[in-house]
This record gives sequence, C-alpha cells and structure tokens, in this order.
Amino acid sequence: MSITISTVNVNGIRAAMKQRSEANRGLSAWLAETESDVVLLQEIRASEDQALDVLAPMLEQGWQLVMTESVVKGHAGVGVLTRGAPAAVRVGFGSDEFDATGRYLEVDLDTPIGPLTAASLYLPKGAALTSDPKDIAKHDEKVRFMTDFADHLGRLVRRRRHVVVGGDWNIAHAEADIKNWKGNLKNPGFLPHEREWVGNLLAAGWHDVMRELYPDDAGPYSWWSWRGKAFDNDSGWRIDYPLANKSLASRAVKGAVDRAAAYDLRWSDHAPVTVKFE
Repeated sequence: MSITISTVNVNGIRAAMKQRSEANRGLSAWLAETESDVVLLQEIRASEDQALDVLAPMLEQGWQLVMTESVVKGHAGVGVLTRGAPAAVRVGFGSDEFDATGRYLEVDLDTPIGPLTAASLYLPKGAALTSDPKDIAKHDEKVRFMTDFADHLGRLVRRRRHVVVGGDWNIAHAEADIKNWKGNLKNPGFLPHEREWVGNLLAAGWHDVMRELYPDDAGPYSWWSWRGKAFDNDSGWRIDYPLANKSLASRAVKGAVDRAAAYDLRWSDHAPVTVKFE
C-alpha cells in the first residue's frame, strides 16, 4: 500500500517531450519508465490543447492530465498527471492577481494510503533588490505571491487528509540547498526574507520530506543552469521539492532526484524529484 509522487519543472512540455537523439528520448521515456502514480508539472508553457496533443502517446498508456494555463501565452502553466481520474480539481488559491497566471493547481485523489490532496506550484522567480524598475516589479510580485499563498497554505496544512504541495518553489531554504551558497546571498531564491518565509511554513506544520529523509546530504540538487559547467560540476540548487503535512510526511520512506547521466541527455534544466509514501 503506497503512492509515489514526483514533481518536475519541464521547462516547456513540447520541448521536453521531443526526442532529440536515440539516447535522449525526452520526457516521454521518463514517463514510460517511472513508477510514480502522480507527477506534478510546472512551466508547461503551452495551451491545454497543445499539451494534450504532445502528451497523446502517454495518455494512451493510461496517464490523465489536468492543467491550468497562463493568460500570458507561452508562460508558466502547471498541471498534474495521474494514473486515475481525480475526484476534484481546483485552480488557484483564491487570488485575484495570480489565479489566472498558471501557477497553482490542486487535485483530490483516492489513493491506497487514503484521501490525498496533491498540488502543483510554480512560484515566481523574483529578482534581486536593485534600483532597476523591472527588478523592483519582479521582486514585489514574488513578495505579494508569497504573502497571499502563505495564508492558503496555513489553511491547507490543517486539512484532515494527506496533503502535498510540490513544485518549483524558486527558493532554496538552507546553505545545504545550494552548491555555491556564499556567492548567492544577494540573488533571488536565496534572499533572507525568502528563506525565512520557507522556515515559517515549516514552523507552521509543513514538512520538507526530502530534507527529513536525507538530513546530511548536500542538495540533492534539482536545478542546474544550462550555462557553463554547472551540471557537470553538480553546481546546482535544490528549489524543487514536495512539502507535506504531518500525516503524509510520516509515511515518506525514500526519495530521489532523477538527475540525467550526462549534460546532453537532459530534457529540462530541472530534474524530477520523487518521493515514495507507504
């Protein structure tokens, strides 16, 4: 009696599904081989019709997709792939500003370990605090999102069922979550107020299950820049992860990051993060 849940930022579903070579078979090969029952997707960057079309071979194999696209064409978009039909689907978290931007989706599922709410999140990247108006706007947008979303998470963590929120949080919480943490102290994703925000979620009852399973590990990282030798040197960030409420976190037995074997075998700049619950 178990359920396995993955989260991955696909960096464009159409590009991720493309088979680039005999060795690099794309997201389709990963989906065909994974033991996951639920896959939380971020940065789909396609309309629902486009996503259904490119995922058609996987849907024929039994996967089912629910998603929400952004009002900004080709931007954001989150979804959930499941082996069976969800009992309920909810788009957004009650925000007039963000619910139409393709950044949050919840599904309710009946699972072997009990009723489960699984949510896919793509939190804004933000920007460093500079005098540039564009940076200020991006920074402030992320702060507004975090403020509104924290209220929703405060209610969600108290639900009397298993709950997991997985996705691209665009925040590394601790020094162990970035290879070069000293060089990123002033960069978005590792700013003091962002790290404090994640810490407040954990204090409120959420559990970082990957960190709890592997407390002494550096990373395991889930994102590496396309540039330079970041991937080859494993100079990454742990910004993709599931947070679970107490009832689900207590059932976590193992986790893994499906890091590609080589740079040219990557189908995204992120890697799937998978946790098994029993």
